[in-house]
Amino acid sequence: MGEVADYVASLDETRREVVAHVYDRARELVPDVEEGISYGMPALRYRGSPLLSIQATKRHVGLYPFSPAVIEFVADELGGFTVTKGSIGFQPGAPLPDDVLDRIVLTRRDEIDAAKTRRR
Repeated sequence: MGEVADYVASLDETRREVVAHVYDRARELVPDVEEGISYGMPALRYRGSPLLSIQATKRHVGLYPFSPAVIEFVADELGGFTVTKGSIGFQPGAPLPDDVLDRIVLTRRDEIDAAKTRRR
């Protein structure tokens, strides 16, 4: 298995379901991702850059898109969630809606693509 798969398998059933859903959805939207570690967290990586990580704690689940700009892009849709410059927190019973999650994943993918294109 990989870093993400190992991490997901280590979670209790409630958190595992929520975390696995986010990773599965990201894989559907960006099939070229690879499992890895970014900033010390199990993460999906795209084109060598971190796409996202999701971590479950005792208090909440945190989504880390590794981009303050991505969080700002969907900020109007994050009412009721705990938002910081680098993360979006939620409770397992009240996860991010799929349409918001999709925008986060696709916006981060596009951001990585744009950065890779500029470097050429």
